[in-house]
Amino acid sequence: MTPWRVTADGVTLHLRVTPNAGADRIEGVEQRGDGSSVLRLRVAAVPDKGRANAAVIALLSRTLEVPKSAVSVISGETARLKTVAVAGDGVALAARLAAGNPLKP
Repeated sequence: MTPWRVTADGVTLHLRVTPNAGADRIEGVEQRGDGSSVLRLRVAAVPDKGRANAAVIALLSRTLEVPKSAVSVISGETARLKTVAVAGDGVALAARLAAGNPLKP
């Protein structure tokens, strides 16, 4: 099971975000105890006034080479577990995620 799925508008990603990290980075796919999987991210920003969410958007935008406006948090704005939508060519974004390219920003 992958932490993303192709939608009509792009891809939807399920994330586990750790704020206050030493650097912004994508650590890879993590299998959760309930059988689901998430893409694990660490961001240096603090979880205050949307700073961590902005860092997540910037990291995904840079890594997937899409504009920041193409990335939006659709659920979990104040939680570590988030669902993020990335607008664009869903098949191409999913292929890039599957190939592991975005795991090395």
